Amino acid sequence: MSVGLFKILISNYDVKLWYFLIISAVLFCIGIFGVLTRRNLVQILMSIELILNAAMINFVAFSAYQKPESQLGTVFAIFIIMVAACEVGIGLAIILSIYRKKSSTDVSKINILKW
Repeated sequence: MSVGLFKILISNYDVKLWYFLIISAVLFCIGIFGVLTRRNLVQILMSIELILNAAMINFVAFSAYQKPESQLGTVFAIFIIMVAACEVGIGLAIILSIYRKKSSTDVSKINILKW
């Protein structure tokens, strides 16, 4: 989402900053819950993506409310998207490598770093 879309939402509707902060906090909590409770590596990777999306919503929302003429929040959002894409590529490669070696993606069954 760009800052321009946020400016349209802000001007046409009475959308407050804390609406976006609540959505972001909920996404962040769901992501943390998923990372801490899931056993499957793919589900943990998806939970990390939720955490990154929550951070992206915060950057764009604060940028739109603090300095609407600045595109800094959008630039940060683009960097977060790039980091998330790299993380998915590398993470899936690691998960496939572990699956080929151990025949499981269960975190409790993987002990690669043990001697």
